Amino acid sequence: MSVAAEGPATRPAGAVMGAAPPDAAPDWTVDQDWSRYTAAEHETWLTLYDRQAEILEGRACDEFLRGLEALDLQGAGIPDFQRVNEKLGALTGWSVVAVHGLVPDEVFFDHLANRRFPAGRFIRRSDQLDYLQEPDVFHDVFGHVPMLTDPTFADYMQAYGRGGGRAAALGQLHQLARLYWYTVEFGLMATPAGPRIYGAGIVSSHRETIYSLEDPRPRRLPFVLEQVMRTPYRIDDLQALYFVIPSLKTLLDATLQDFGPIYARLRDAPDLPL
Repeated sequence: MSVAAEGPATRPAGAVMGAAPPDAAPDWTVDQDWSRYTAAEHETWLTLYDRQAEILEGRACDEFLRGLEALDLQGAGIPDFQRVNEKLGALTGWSVVAVHGLVPDEVFFDHLANRRFPAGRFIRRSDQLDYLQEPDVFHDVFGHVPMLTDPTFADYMQAYGRGGGRAAALGQLHQLARLYWYTVEFGLMATPAGPRIYGAGIVSSHRETIYSLEDPRPRRLPFVLEQVMRTPYRIDDLQALYFVIPSLKTLLDATLQDFGPIYARLRDAPDLPL
């Protein structure tokens, strides 16, 4: 993941390469070591949690809010992954695994394909609440994990992971990364009450939560798979464009199709302007 205007967003293709750190398993996972967190670090989690909870009602989609409640992520501070996994596993068979930070693409895809979500175990400093270069435990767990309690979105994430290796082999990883960016990280969903947020890069960001729905500057376009895959994104500012899915089922169905013909059509297609 790269620099974002307010919190980390997504992972550029090829961001990390090489062998796992010496204290990590071959799949780059490490022990969360929950007992090592300090009181100040738990307080940072609570500060971030409380300020997001104040503004997400009526802005985040129902699936996210139900997941947040089901997992009880506020608690006494930074969640213990073991306790989170007891609840998450019972709901959709997913688990959260701790990593130091970014992992190589092939490792990331393998975790998703096997219903494991890699989450950074560190938390930002108290003077970094609105700006961070790498995904921390708040972005990864508060932002991503509640949606993994929804069976349809859980299946989408697994399908995305399974498609990653093929995209890499075909040299189309940058186009698949755009799908992740505009859905998993910065996705909006249509509802009878208007667009609602499901993307982790939005729900974990105080500023972008409000901006994505209420500011007149960004465009909000209907989700069209090939258009999404041809649209570059910005990693250093608030988004200029959001894609709005009609439902999570639509998103899943789009991902379950054979991407081979899509990659063939897009191979020489120019990028679309932001």
